[in-house]
Amino acid sequence: MTPEEERVIINKGTEAPFKGEYTDNHAEGDYHCRRCNTKLFESDAKFDSGSGWPAFDDAIPGAVREIPDKDGYRIEIVCATCSGHLGHVFKGERFTSKNTRHCVNSISLTFIPEEQLNETVNMDTAIFASGCFWGTEYFFEKAEGVISTQVGYIGGHKENPTYKEVCAHTTGHAEAVMVVYDPSKTNYETLCKLFFETHDPTQVNRQGPDIGDQYRTEVFYMNDEQKQIAEKLIAILEEGGMKVATKVTKATKFWEGEDYHEHYYSNKGGTPYCHGYTKRF
Repeated sequence: MTPEEERVIINKGTEAPFKGEYTDNHAEGDYHCRRCNTKLFESDAKFDSGSGWPAFDDAIPGAVREIPDKDGYRIEIVCATCSGHLGHVFKGERFTSKNTRHCVNSISLTFIPEEQLNETVNMDTAIFASGCFWGTEYFFEKAEGVISTQVGYIGGHKENPTYKEVCAHTTGHAEAVMVVYDPSKTNYETLCKLFFETHDPTQVNRQGPDIGDQYRTEVFYMNDEQKQIAEKLIAILEEGGMKVATKVTKATKFWEGEDYHEHYYSNKGGTPYCHGYTKRF
């Protein structure tokens, strides 16, 4: 992610008007989240509002989440999958018959032309916390069907937490990994099994020598299907006599970790000191 993408998508910044890549784009195709590739808007919903930013009068059902701004006046829109900032939504302006304007930063989007749509790889996202995110990422980045991994923080109460703050137990976040994968090559259940097989899910607020709530075991689900799969696997483990401490929690905003944490073992060499593979299913 470039510094400008981070400023807008992560830190909720705004592009300068009339400068965005897609402001005057009139081609047929789909607009996807630049961060996780979730399909958000179709070109049929795009219209010229004259505001200087891409405008859409409709979104893909369930793809965009609305969050009232703290100022009480505007409503922020984010990707429902990864919580990446998109822009704001305005209603009652009568630009189109749908009376809605999703005002979106171009840099938050990736445009897929219609002729390329059939060639585009569909992607899904999963988020897992299983102790130090260095070790968690080590196993997922090697898994078949995984397109990308990103270490970060989730499940806390402070915006844009730092590693130092998380380790000081002042934010409530867990160290976690966002896994983007190709559902034609793997599936959520396979990845969730890998999660349970690469750490000790019976430990509470620790993993091996690492102690603290940031090292807790937790599945952050994106939808009801993921929730049901995680709960099913926990039930299987418990039926086998394991006392599982793993929490299953609806995903909230995922904050990317500092660059020096990303792909730590791949870059530095070595293997995890607190993670290892144990066949459980």
